Amino acid sequence: MICCLCVVLLCLALKSIAPTVTRVIRSQRKGGVSAVTSLGDDVFVMRFDSQQIEVYDAQNFKPQGHITVPGLCEVSVGLAACAHYKCLYVSNCDWDSVHRIELMGDSAVKNWSVASLPTGLSINNAHNLVVACSEANKIQEYTTHGTLVREICPPAGVTNPRHAVQLSTGDYVVSQRESPGTVSIIGVDGQVVQSSDVWDFWQLNNPTCLAVNSNDDILVVDKDSNRILSMNSSLSSIQQLDISVCGGVQSLSLDESRGRLYVGENEGRCRVLVFDCVRL
Repeated sequence: MICCLCVVLLCLALKSIAPTVTRVIRSQRKGGVSAVTSLGDDVFVMRFDSQQIEVYDAQNFKPQGHITVPGLCEVSVGLAACAHYKCLYVSNCDWDSVHRIELMGDSAVKNWSVASLPTGLSINNAHNLVVACSEANKIQEYTTHGTLVREICPPAGVTNPRHAVQLSTGDYVVSQRESPGTVSIIGVDGQVVQSSDVWDFWQLNNPTCLAVNSNDDILVVDKDSNRILSMNSSLSSIQQLDISVCGGVQSLSLDESRGRLYVGENEGRCRVLVFDCVRL
């Protein structure tokens, strides 16, 4: 049990962050936003029940067309963009696979098999793809051509990883959908370095999507609570972003170069909200 003094100190650390909504990305297509990411001057939006990834201009937010991914399942929630290789990655839960889409040229698509139920995707500093495989309870790292580099099996108690992002230390921040939900820092050996469950008064209901900035500050979508939290890399300080999302938070993507946060709604008007002046 955390002492009263620790509770007071943490409460003092909970300060309001108030990014500004500058634009809203709407679509004529139906379906909640399952994932969003950006690369350069493009914003990529994926929706449930669609095999098309919508492309928008990051400056004026006008539609630039779409990319079709044949065979993409209706509940895919993993989307990541790699600036080094100029490609997109999409997880396909139904087929336990990952699709790689070339962004230069003819948008060629290739895929390879991964462990069971791939969900969240991210790119690490080695330009490799990190895949959270929820049902297999594994975190896998692949080269851009699908060669397995590393496989991490978290210990008992860390199950159903939804998203994993590698920090500058080499450790991974991992969101875990259990009851209650947990965000953990896990080493390359699979051992837990730190876990948010030490803050038993700050309960996470369904942590899903993660984003990490250059200082290893962490953003977490707590889906069932319809909120976005900010944590430091040691998970010793937690803040709630002061933003309003009417349709429910499903996904987010941080464009640190622009100080911008994209937040996808999975219900209601199913928009992508664009927040500027984001400083963690």
